[in-house]
Amino acid sequence: MLNHAKTIKPDYFIYTKATATNIDIYFNLEHIKIENLQLFLIIYLYFHLRKTFSCFSLSLTIVKSIFAPLIKVENLANMSVLVNKESKVIVQGFTGSEGTFHAGQMIEFGTNVVGGVTPGKGGQTHLDKPVFNTVQEAVDKTAADVSIIFVPPAFAADAIMEAANAGIKVIICITEGIPVNDMVIAKEYISAYDTRLIGPNCPGVITAGEAKVGIMPGFVFQKGTVGIVSKSGTLTYEAADQVVKAGLGITTAIGIGGDPIIGTTTQEAVELLMNDPETKGIVMIGEIGGNLEANAARWIKEHGTKPVVGFIAGETAPAGRTMGHAGAIVGGDEDTAQAKKAILRECGVHVVDSPAKIGEKMAELLK
Repeated sequence: MLNHAKTIKPDYFIYTKATATNIDIYFNLEHIKIENLQLFLIIYLYFHLRKTFSCFSLSLTIVKSIFAPLIKVENLANMSVLVNKESKVIVQGFTGSEGTFHAGQMIEFGTNVVGGVTPGKGGQTHLDKPVFNTVQEAVDKTAADVSIIFVPPAFAADAIMEAANAGIKVIICITEGIPVNDMVIAKEYISAYDTRLIGPNCPGVITAGEAKVGIMPGFVFQKGTVGIVSKSGTLTYEAADQVVKAGLGITTAIGIGGDPIIGTTTQEAVELLMNDPETKGIVMIGEIGGNLEANAARWIKEHGTKPVVGFIAGETAPAGRTMGHAGAIVGGDEDTAQAKKAILRECGVHVVDSPAKIGEKMAELLK
C-alpha cells in the first residue's frame, strides 16, 4: 500500500491511498475512488508530477469530466455523518462561559477542536487552543471546516453568515432566541454557499466514537448502527440511551433544532442517514407544530430503504399555545400530535407512543 499526503494551500489538503486495485484521493472535501488499474496508474503519476494548487484543482476537474463512468466522486461536505474524527472544528464565542464549558467537553470527548473565534481576543490561547478575531482568519490558519456557534442571540445570525462566507462546510448553531427576521436573512444569505446549517436552537451533532459538536452528554452515545434525527435535545439523549440499552448503539445523532426557521429540515436529516451505509435504522423524533415530520414521512414512503421508528411529543398540548420550542405550536389540522402520528403510520413509519419504547421497537425491527 502506498500513502501520500501533501498540504497544497493552508485550507486545502490532499491525501492519496493506493492499493493494487484502486486509488482513493481526498482533495478539497471530495473523495474520488478509482478502481480501473490503468487509469489509476496514469492519474496517480500525473498528480504527483504536479506541484501547485491550481494544477491539482484543474487535474481533478479534467479527470472527473473525462473519466466519469470509471470513477466515483463523493462530496465529503455532504457526508451523512456530517462530522467525524477528521473534522476540524472551531468554536465561535470560544472564550465566553458557554463556549468555554462545551468546548472543553468536546475536546474531552475527542473532537478535533483546532481553535476558536472571539473578536478582539485574537492571538491569545484558550483551552490550549489558538483564538482568532475572525472566522476567515481561523480558516486560513487551521483549515477548519466545521464551526459551532455559542454567540448571543442578537449577533448569532451574523456569526452564521460569517462562517458561511469564510468557507465553513458545516455550521452548527446552538444559540436559542435568535430573532426570526434575522434567521430569514441568514438562511437566504447562506443559500449561495456550499455549506450546511444545523439549528439554531439545537443540541448539535454527534458521531459516536468520533466527534461531538454540540452540548449533548457524550457518554450516552455508544457506537452502533442507528441514526437519530430529533427536534428535541432531551429526547435525543433519551432515544440514544434507549437504543444503546437495546444493544444497538448510535451512528450519528442530528439535533435539527426547534425554531421556526432552521437550516436542515427533518426530511433532509433523514435523507443523510438513509444514505449512510453504516446506519441500519433511523429514529425520527418530532413534536407538534409545522409540517416537517409529515414531509419527512412522505419522503420515507417514496424513497426509504431502512426501518424508521417515530415519536411525536406534545400529545396533550392545547391548540394555539406554544409548548417549549418557538416552533411547537398547533396552527392547523396536521399540526397536532395525533394527526402527525396518523400520517407517519400511513407512510410506513413505526410510531411508538412513549420514548421508553424507542429502543425496544428498533431492536424488534432490526432482528
